[in-house]
Amino acid sequence: MPTSAASRPTPSDLRSLLRGVIDPELGSDIVELGMVRDATIAPDGAVLVTIALTTSGCPLRAQIQRDIRTRVGSAPGVSSVKIEWTEMTADEKTGAMNKARFNVSQRDEQTAIGPTTRVILVASGKGGVGKSSVTANLAAALATRGLKVGVLDADVWGFSIPRMLGVSGRLQGRVAGERKLMEPLERKIGTGLLRVVSMGFLVEDEESALMWRGLMLNRGVQHFLQDVIWGDDLDYLLIDMPPGTGDVQMGVAKMIPRAEVLVVTTPAVAAQKVAIRAVSMARKSFLRVAGVIENMSAFTCDHGKSYALFGMGGGETLARDAGIPLLGQVPIENAVSEGGDIGEPVVLGEGPAADAFRAIADRIVTEAIPPTELAGCSARMMETAMAAFEELDRQAAGA
Repeated sequence: MPTSAASRPTPSDLRSLLRGVIDPELGSDIVELGMVRDATIAPDGAVLVTIALTTSGCPLRAQIQRDIRTRVGSAPGVSSVKIEWTEMTADEKTGAMNKARFNVSQRDEQTAIGPTTRVILVASGKGGVGKSSVTANLAAALATRGLKVGVLDADVWGFSIPRMLGVSGRLQGRVAGERKLMEPLERKIGTGLLRVVSMGFLVEDEESALMWRGLMLNRGVQHFLQDVIWGDDLDYLLIDMPPGTGDVQMGVAKMIPRAEVLVVTTPAVAAQKVAIRAVSMARKSFLRVAGVIENMSAFTCDHGKSYALFGMGGGETLARDAGIPLLGQVPIENAVSEGGDIGEPVVLGEGPAADAFRAIADRIVTEAIPPTELAGCSARMMETAMAAFEELDRQAAGA
């Protein structure tokens, strides 16, 4: 059925959405590289995107295709996404490589996050819904799968990730040229690894109050994105966002347009009505909202009876109204708060909440936000091109 013009994204909106699709080898978005030839939407919501690849046999075509479909297909008013493929001319390829080279040279002005890292913003409309607990447990669950997972505590005022993940210490610096970079603190979990950065690693004690205004908050998070050695081998970066829709949220959306959002709510109608604002802000920033997580769903007593202490249906209602999947419902369990207090996320043990977090992590990896696979890549175009550019620079210098 045709959709109203007001509910459909415009061609300009489609290009803004496509800026969140990063070519994993060239490290820049496909719009900036000139790969997006056209993007149109029909009255019935069918989107047609024409993509010019650097080579018709690009080994990362499937990855780019999946990212386009998930990002554009999740936008309101889009009924389907069709992709037509073509190939760049020799001059267009040269232009794309020059742009990629320039971006590499300017990377210190962007972020230190590798192009293959999947960035997940864990957001909420209000505080008190257990967003940090969800972040910590999902990070631990992903690490148990053998993945390298970064955790950035962007809730500068209310940092709690260090205690919840059982990581303590001070961030150490390393001088690189004229810059001083920070190294995340690490914790091994099974065959995986956590790399954690938080304001809690910079203050004298966790009871210290940070009385920062919006610009200072935004600048602090910017330093964590630009001046931390996250590593190009990072599979996921989970960012524990502050509640609401303020300066930090807008700053992160601008710096990481490829980020994807998970919205945490409770079953209460009041929480759900506030959480929809986080969805709205993400979409206005052209970020893909990957799903909803309902926390504190219900409490089950020892006799097996379930009690909906905070109401019912908030997560399902939010998912339905926003047109996004409900990835899971985490029950109320004492072990969740106990694990957060001692730095042992409940997902590392057994129980209903642990099972729920593991199931959500499985859905993230297999459905919502799968990691980028480079194992089958044989072209390595960026490495080859950069080596060629460096050789030309050496020859020019010698001349």
